[in-house]
Amino acid sequence: MITIHVNGKPVPCAAATPLFSLLETLALNPRLIAIEYNGEILHRQFWETCQMEEGDRLEIVTIVGGG
Repeated sequence: MITIHVNGKPVPCAAATPLFSLLETLALNPRLIAIEYNGEILHRQFWETCQMEEGDRLEIVTIVGGG
């Protein structure tokens, strides 16, 4: 097990967990979020191949519509 930080909170996960699997675990809809990964915006094309490592930092923003 490793510890990553999601929106500033420590979150345990298995080493080398794919980002896409982590999103499923966190019950997040991939179509409605944007992700900053270790200080850089991570484009969706890399979500399936990106694997979590000790100390990674994610900032996940949910897109909300309104009027």
